[in-house]
Amino acid sequence: MQLLMSPASPFVRKVRVVLRETNLLDQIDELEVATTPLAPDSTVLAANPLGKIPALVRDDGPAIYDSRVITRFLNDHAGANLYPQSRIWEVLTLEATADAIMDAAVLMTYEGRLRPEAQQSPDWVEAQWGKASRAIAVINARWMSHLSGPLDTGQIGVACALSYIDLRHDARGWRSGNAALAEWHSGFSTRDSMVDTAV
Repeated sequence: MQLLMSPASPFVRKVRVVLRETNLLDQIDELEVATTPLAPDSTVLAANPLGKIPALVRDDGPAIYDSRVITRFLNDHAGANLYPQSRIWEVLTLEATADAIMDAAVLMTYEGRLRPEAQQSPDWVEAQWGKASRAIAVINARWMSHLSGPLDTGQIGVACALSYIDLRHDARGWRSGNAALAEWHSGFSTRDSMVDTAV
């Protein structure tokens, strides 16, 4: 199998962390591609008509996407327990929250990198940051006991989302007012899977 990816993408990183946590790295080749919404890579388009990464090209079926589909597939393929049935709705909700933070942060990045300066909207960027910062505050207030529990994809998603903000929007200072989450992230970031996928 082949994972179409770019290391800086937080959605890709989530999949790459799951690959390592499930010991599937030797079964999947990671193929780095250069793709943007304005200039999608032809290999990516062949796998995902939306032109988005990650996409997983399988040997025995059509390519699958997006990151949540791929992580569920990898979890089942490995017989792992990153989506435990006893907490499935909490895991899925936390993963969705993390993905929403990633989405907002990526859109902020695209606004600055892909749109001409005259067409950029500071208000729109602030609206995206509002989504991300509210979600971060809620995770800090309501989800710390879950984050401290057994490993699951919700935790992996949150860690990758926060690390992407560090990478692209560090000046936003997400740690201010979120001390418990900041401490958790610092510890989680030392996992081998996180260190191995850091940009």
